[in-house]
Amino acid sequence: MRVLAVDPGYERLGVAVVERTGGKDSLLFSTCLQTPKGEFAKRLLALGDKFAAIIVAWQPEAFAVEKLFFTTNQKTALGVAEVKGMLTYLAATHRLPVYEYTPLEVKVAVASYGRADKKQVIDMVHRLVMITKKIAHDDEYDAIAIGLTCVASVRK
Repeated sequence: MRVLAVDPGYERLGVAVVERTGGKDSLLFSTCLQTPKGEFAKRLLALGDKFAAIIVAWQPEAFAVEKLFFTTNQKTALGVAEVKGMLTYLAATHRLPVYEYTPLEVKVAVASYGRADKKQVIDMVHRLVMITKKIAHDDEYDAIAIGLTCVASVRK
């Protein structure tokens, strides 16, 4: 099963393509899409165009995304929710089933501990899949972890 996974955001959007073949997980692609400050609609358009191109290039079988949970900045929360909605719409237009995971579910699936910190999750991601490049942002690791959660939980 090939999954396109994202950690939603509009300043930085973590993206990963993870595949499970014969019980072995592989990271096929990952990146962190970044948009410059400016008009929100232009940021959405840029992210949507890049996301659609990734769908076409990698032909995933499913889309996995983190469920949003915010306790502080409502303005940021609304923008991230809009990005998530746009990405979900694009995934649906490509007939991809959509799977959502809470941060707790991702931590349990990847690190076997729901209160794992970022460092523990990152360490486990490196143990679960080979990463051959330097990853600069946690958003990209989060997307990989979400993809790993999906391939481990969805039976195809």
